[in-house]
Amino acid sequence: MKKILIKTAMAGMLCMGFVSCADELNIKSVDPHNYPTYSVEGLLAKQYATLGLTGQKGPAGIADLSCDEGESGFIRTVFNLEELMTDETLWAWQENDGIAPITNMNWTKDNVRINWAYQRLIFDITLYNQFITEQTGKLSDDQIAEVRFLRALNYYYFLDLFRKAPFKDTFDDSLPVEKSGVDLYNWLDKELETIEPLMAEVGAYNNSENFGRADRGAAYALHARLALNSAVYTNGQVKDYQKAIDYCDKILSNVGEGEGKYNLCRKEKNGYSGYQQLFMGDNDCNPEAMKEIIFPIRQDGVKTRAYAGTSYLVNATSIAGMPYASTSDSWKCLFARVDLVKKFFPNGDIPKADKADLVANADRDKIIAKDKEKKFSTADVIAQAKDDRALFYMGIGGCDDKVRTLTPGDAITSPLNGASIVKWSNTHADGTPQHHQNYSDTDFPLFRLAEIYLTRAEAKYRLNGSQDGLADINLVQERANREVKATSVDETTLIDEWCREFYMEGRRRSDLVRFGLFTGSKYLWNFKGGVADGTGIEAHYDIYPIPGNETKNNPNMTQNPKY
Repeated sequence: MKKILIKTAMAGMLCMGFVSCADELNIKSVDPHNYPTYSVEGLLAKQYATLGLTGQKGPAGIADLSCDEGESGFIRTVFNLEELMTDETLWAWQENDGIAPITNMNWTKDNVRINWAYQRLIFDITLYNQFITEQTGKLSDDQIAEVRFLRALNYYYFLDLFRKAPFKDTFDDSLPVEKSGVDLYNWLDKELETIEPLMAEVGAYNNSENFGRADRGAAYALHARLALNSAVYTNGQVKDYQKAIDYCDKILSNVGEGEGKYNLCRKEKNGYSGYQQLFMGDNDCNPEAMKEIIFPIRQDGVKTRAYAGTSYLVNATSIAGMPYASTSDSWKCLFARVDLVKKFFPNGDIPKADKADLVANADRDKIIAKDKEKKFSTADVIAQAKDDRALFYMGIGGCDDKVRTLTPGDAITSPLNGASIVKWSNTHADGTPQHHQNYSDTDFPLFRLAEIYLTRAEAKYRLNGSQDGLADINLVQERANREVKATSVDETTLIDEWCREFYMEGRRRSDLVRFGLFTGSKYLWNFKGGVADGTGIEAHYDIYPIPGNETKNNPNMTQNPKY
């Protein structure tokens, strides 16, 4: 199933995630009233599209869920529940629906953002069940296995966020039953074991014709992530660390130059580091970036316009007036907590502008010149951190009459309450223009090779305290040109490296929970628990409550403890 499938699939949908860089895929939507027939290949594409889209019309169009369309997408809902309360980010506008309880870690079963995430996951699973039920026997086993992978992915997030799921694996009128903890873990483990041999070989779809489809490499990556978290998900009943190592090995055996399926993105391009290129608008066309991305969620500024995909990450972190801004729709919502900055600057000595540096009525050229003169551009931040991943901005752009601080003080009031994060960008590394000024072309790398190295390192350590994973950690650090390399493997080394490598990628909460740091008082961060200096949190906040409307409408679902 090559490019012709992608074309066919695109024709059956308004917006698809399978968009390549080629202009030849300029596909019109099909009106079902005028074209009553459809292709099963188009339906296959639709299954993937649910990861990157929110409806059938666009940002302000027809939502597929009964909530704000821009808030309801897979990327945005999962990201919010994995990031906004952690040591990485803060949301500037605390008055927005459900945001303050998320920030302060005192959410309830009635929080709208928890409800939106729950709805998205079960909605997508219902679509997958319908497809699997109706198309088994009509499509090849590998195509059905792809959709079973997508279903497993959504059940994985149920397990991670809620520790249970409203479970069904068929499409019918019966209510889902509750499957939780070790039972849900074991089902996922078995399901992945079953579909892996049915899927296309490792790296088969890591090319411009099929980028964005799930092959065996994607299944192995999900399996490794599942196994690494096994003790958390099963309350200590299962510790599948060797299995995590084995699945990492299956992927890493395909790493290499030339004919290798995967490799870390290392080569600088037009002044952009290998790491930067992973989060830029042409990461689906950049051979070096594609080599690292095992499974992306496809995005395109024309064909996948949505406020719930990577447009969210690009626009929300942008402030008008910042140099090199890659969107004309700056939301100025998300910024870095001081705790994230200190992962790169332990003493807080990040290059930053003072009020005396501000230039009145400055245009872009004057801002760039001042930043360069005073050495507080992003390039200067990277140079001072001696780590390519320190993608922050503390210059004068976007400041007006104020400057960025490292902490909000006693109250979160402004996007200038912390460093600006410039990791996500819609700029194309090859210099080609963006497809749209407001909507992102940047694919979301849900699984990438760096995770596999760090997973193997951590799993080896958790299995028997092994230091053998140090080489894997150092390999990731070397790609980032980090000067201060890890010299041993311990929990602090691991959790900090997970942060430096994967901040703003929608996984921080999960990592902190696995290390026993998300709740309690062992590790405090700025505004943890809604207190400026941080405070301890009760352990039941390690998982989210089942939305109140869900337990009311489905008597099979029980509420999580203390909610």
